[in-house]
Amino acid sequence: MLSCLELLTLAGAVAAAGLLGSSSRVTAAVQAEVIELTALRYNSLRISMSCFSIFCKKRRATRQPSSHHNEDVPGGTNITKYTYKELVRATDNFNQSNKIGEGGFGSVYKGQLRNGTIIAVKVLSTESRQGVREFLNELVAFSGISHDNLVKLYGYCVEGDQRILVYNHLENNSLAQTLLGSRHSNIQFNWETRVNICLGIARGLEYLHHGVSPHIVHRDIKASNILLDRDLTPKISDFGLAKLLPPNATHVSTRVAGTLGYLAPEYAIRGQVTRKSDVYSFGVLLLEIVSGRSNSDTRLAYEDQILLEKFPEITNGVLLLQTWMYYEQGILEKIIDRSLGSDLDVAQGCRFLKVGLLCTQDVTRHRPDMSKVIALLTGETDVESERISKPAIISDFMDLKIRSMRKANDIATSSTFLSSLMAHSSPMLSNETTQASMTSTGISDRE
Repeated sequence: MLSCLELLTLAGAVAAAGLLGSSSRVTAAVQAEVIELTALRYNSLRISMSCFSIFCKKRRATRQPSSHHNEDVPGGTNITKYTYKELVRATDNFNQSNKIGEGGFGSVYKGQLRNGTIIAVKVLSTESRQGVREFLNELVAFSGISHDNLVKLYGYCVEGDQRILVYNHLENNSLAQTLLGSRHSNIQFNWETRVNICLGIARGLEYLHHGVSPHIVHRDIKASNILLDRDLTPKISDFGLAKLLPPNATHVSTRVAGTLGYLAPEYAIRGQVTRKSDVYSFGVLLLEIVSGRSNSDTRLAYEDQILLEKFPEITNGVLLLQTWMYYEQGILEKIIDRSLGSDLDVAQGCRFLKVGLLCTQDVTRHRPDMSKVIALLTGETDVESERISKPAIISDFMDLKIRSMRKANDIATSSTFLSSLMAHSSPMLSNETTQASMTSTGISDRE
């Protein structure tokens, strides 16, 4: 039996033969028969293809009721694609007793795979949803990175509306919960441990900024995104806000997201993200680790608390403000955590605090990059040779404080002068004043 293609070819040949006139050896009857047969076969093929197409669409619709598609990460990667059923089983149906964290980008659950591996399962919230393809492309970018100070991404799940990330589970929670948390922690954060944590975070950031291409800006460096393993090795986590920085790009512009108190001025005001934005956040975190206090800790003298009401922008940056005040007074060591024991190196602690101030300068070009930060922390580069410029908002606050102190001194001086004047006044005036005072007291007593 002739194939459809052969029939169409033959029909064309027949038609051409008909056009050649009487010299053709094919009769008109044969022409008509072949063309009719071709049309029948062609229509039959069209009907078959249509039925097959409808069948395939129905089958896909049955398997995927959601509007989203189940997709694989493009290209070869070393991460695993988990089924939603696997993760439901691992977390006991996302039981609340297994919830170990929650934030603006989703909830995190502790789970256990069938092979015994303990995992952290992050279920992305609806507010953080990206397009499926964008989500998968981002996974590709981060699946290729590996560093001792970054959390390990095991895999993902994209199934229907679900978008889930699977990481290695870290036993000692985050710095926010253990070092800075209000609840008592059994972990002993001695000075050596804090030094190692600071250096570990710095090395992880240096890797993101300089060790991979394209460069990665984390955008949300903070205490709650620094997790600790069994040995208290710090791991940078939560890349939900991370941005890839194209080669030769000085910055990328994006909507402002992140955590108040850690945001660099150029990012908070203009939405410009650079690697120096992460440096600023690291500087704040450095002050927190050395002091054992959150940046939003409002432990200030009463008169400073009153002044702070005029600067709501500093409300989430009180630690930075107080560090600057002590730095200018030459008593920076007062910021260091008083609970630290005999292993504290005060000179090293002050050096770390100065590096924190360097990192939190307003002007991005004045901040060191993470490679230089490491050199400053280790003492390879002398921090005393660096000029530190005060942030404008803190400068304004301290100027207001000086003016307030002068005003208070002027009032005190005027009061002293008035008292002195009255003491040297005539006895008659003194007697009149005394009598007036007695009369006033008598009236007060009657009331």
